Amino acid sequence: MIWAFIILIVFIFQIATILVLEFRRPSKTVAWLLILFVLPIIGFVMYYFLAQEYRRRRTLRRRGVVAEVAKLQALMRCRLVNRLEDMRGQQFRHQERLYDMLQSMTFSPITGCNETKVLTNGAATYEAMLAAIESARHHIHVEFYTIRDDGIGRKVKEALVRKAREGVEVRVIYDGLGSLELPAAYIRELQEAGIETACFLQARVAFFNKRMNYRNHRKILVVDGLVGFVGGINIGDEYLGGNPKLGFWRDTHLQVSGDAVYFLQEVFMQDWWFTAKKRLSGQAYMPVHQCSGQEQVQIIASGPNSKDAAILECVFTAIAVAKTRIYITTPYFIPDPSVLMALRTAALSGVDVRIIIPYIADTKLVLFATLSYVEELLSAGVRVYRYHRGFVHAKVLIVDGLLASVGTANMDMRSFFSNFEINALLFDDQAIRRLEDDFWADTAQCEEVNRSHFQRRPLRQKAGQVVARMLSPLL
Repeated sequence: MIWAFIILIVFIFQIATILVLEFRRPSKTVAWLLILFVLPIIGFVMYYFLAQEYRRRRTLRRRGVVAEVAKLQALMRCRLVNRLEDMRGQQFRHQERLYDMLQSMTFSPITGCNETKVLTNGAATYEAMLAAIESARHHIHVEFYTIRDDGIGRKVKEALVRKAREGVEVRVIYDGLGSLELPAAYIRELQEAGIETACFLQARVAFFNKRMNYRNHRKILVVDGLVGFVGGINIGDEYLGGNPKLGFWRDTHLQVSGDAVYFLQEVFMQDWWFTAKKRLSGQAYMPVHQCSGQEQVQIIASGPNSKDAAILECVFTAIAVAKTRIYITTPYFIPDPSVLMALRTAALSGVDVRIIIPYIADTKLVLFATLSYVEELLSAGVRVYRYHRGFVHAKVLIVDGLLASVGTANMDMRSFFSNFEINALLFDDQAIRRLEDDFWADTAQCEEVNRSHFQRRPLRQKAGQVVARMLSPLL
């Protein structure tokens, strides 16, 4: 018995040493150490499949080679914003630090010739996407974390099959875990119509090669290289309120026409190379088009194959430079410590910081982790709202009315560090006002969290939130 105990101690010490050497984030290291000490055997299994971050990131980085030809084509065709003076928002011209940070992302510059449409909730989003699919003449590129074989899933499938039989090139990427329940018959029907499909790290395969922790959480649709969609909505009836547990589903998506579509396309082409091992190139995928509008849009993609956490850097910098107001809507609030500190500092400095989070959630543990941060936020003056009408799944950040982010990334560490994500940054006054109007409409469906009442929550809830908080870096 004593030898088993000694071996266990040596094992934990070895793993702890590896964790300290491999992880750059102390909070995540502490969370893994906690699991290893409390549940050593289960902890070892979890570590083997989920924690060996450094080596797998390096492998993904080697394999996730950017489609350089597509990038060069996009840059050559775009009308770029190369000077702070060219930003159309008058207020933004005083944000030199934020502009310099965004400009440093040369892989995805600010484009200056776009037209956007904010799509509120599933019905409006699916209507716009199906109309775009129907208009396709050359290609349709589909990339979603979750695709379901339900009412809307079959409607999308039928539209894609119909266009493929008309001679349109159709390609579909789906995530192996997010689309785990998608039946083989669904994929087979696509393929029989001539549609190319690719699964991002099949769950059963990923489990054995230890990459199951990295998921493609992106939601992209590009039609003919001219119109694109990005946001929080996957393909499934729950996004139309079809989940009896969650009820009404509140979400936000974005339709883009113009130069920014080149960079949605480039991300799809990179992901297609990674999943299907096929390169796409040619002017047909990056067509020259007329300037469709004057809006400025920047597409920011990040993932474990990125050298930098680009979305996190954008979020942190935007919050840090805020002067008047910060509005956030997120289904999961498990922030990186730097983001949490930036939000608290902003609120303590007099910035109006408001955050909408769910009242009900699809994952209890994640909701407990989210609630574990509420006390810290309230103590700094952040106003927190819990959405009561149904489930809020939108991922929106608005800062000072001069910048807004709409995309796939939640305000959590999984989105910042482990998932492949993509967001669109908007700088147009009208688009941002529309998002702010949605935010205020959502607050009318919320209950604001009262600090004194929240402090009196039952002890079992506090205990559960403490445990969830300790595990939050892994969620």
